[in-house]
Amino acid sequence: MNPADVAMVRMQADGRLLVVDRRNYKSVLDAIAQMVRGEGITLLWRGSSMTINRAMLVTASQLATYDSVKEMILEKGLMRDGFGTHVTSSFAAGFVASTRVMNMKVEAGETAPYKGAVDCALKTVRAVGIMALYKGFLSTVSRQAPFTMFMPVVLICFHSMFSILSENSSR
Repeated sequence: MNPADVAMVRMQADGRLLVVDRRNYKSVLDAIAQMVRGEGITLLWRGSSMTINRAMLVTASQLATYDSVKEMILEKGLMRDGFGTHVTSSFAAGFVASTRVMNMKVEAGETAPYKGAVDCALKTVRAVGIMALYKGFLSTVSRQAPFTMFMPVVLICFHSMFSILSENSSR
């Protein structure tokens, strides 16, 4: 969904511009409408090849995080397998996918600015304040929520399907 990505980046960057240069978008839909009116509809797909590559990495990290967190919760007996476990695992996957860790820039030969998601969150809160964690929240949610909500359901279906297939093939 590249139009939402373009809107998110523009909305986040807007606050860093000089007051006279700001676009003052009211919402994601307002941002998209202003961009189409001012720069044409093709603008909404600018950088789509990079978005596709990023989406592959984010999806892989979400799936891996979801599965790892779920396994850890079950192995440690923190929760039983059920709705709560899936929601908790999905939340962890969404957190990993939307943190600044995914966006950090590391120059060759230099140390990464963050050691992980928790280190990133702590440093961000100390440097900028708690509200920095919510910057671009509506844009991120509009992009991530549909996938993050359906991912566990699809994953459970695939696990069930492959379990049934492997049981049938072993007979």
